[in-house]
Amino acid sequence: MKFSELKLRGAYKIDLEPCGDERGSFTRLFCANELKAIGLTKPIVNINHSYTQQKGTIRGLHFQNPPDCEIKIMKCIRGTIWDCIVDIRKNSPTFLQYDAVELSSENNKMIYVPEGFAHGFQTLTDDVEIIYFITEFYVPKNENGLRFDDDKLKIDWQLKATVVSERDKKHQLLDEKEDWEGITI
Repeated sequence: MKFSELKLRGAYKIDLEPCGDERGSFTRLFCANELKAIGLTKPIVNINHSYTQQKGTIRGLHFQNPPDCEIKIMKCIRGTIWDCIVDIRKNSPTFLQYDAVELSSENNKMIYVPEGFAHGFQTLTDDVEIIYFITEFYVPKNENGLRFDDDKLKIDWQLKATVVSERDKKHQLLDEKEDWEGITI
């Protein structure tokens, strides 16, 4: 695994290093020792799989409020996505800035999303599958999100949004979140 820090402190693009021979290839997706060096101090408690049918679909921007902030490691195993993170750490110098990494079944990349970030992605192809490694259990009362189309975030989504869930459309705009100054982790 090769780690490249993104412009948002604590977030990393992970380049995987497959080993191959006449049988095919082998790629390590998770190594607790290597990930500890970039800040993974919590155990993985869930490994989730999502399938998205239509190109242009946006999922997110999701996060959990403290004390249930989560670290995510994302891997696209079929198709291509534009994986987007937004820094929502109250005292961060990059507060409300975003960064993104293209993940695909071919490019052997993952993204490490630390605590204090909202996360979402847009499918760039049809029939996309993602695997998520997550460090916190889902806690409905602490579920939260930002609107993908909030003008304050100025996210340059790669395609016109084709499908967005009703839940994601209902997230408040930042101007509507009364006294919201981010989260403290």
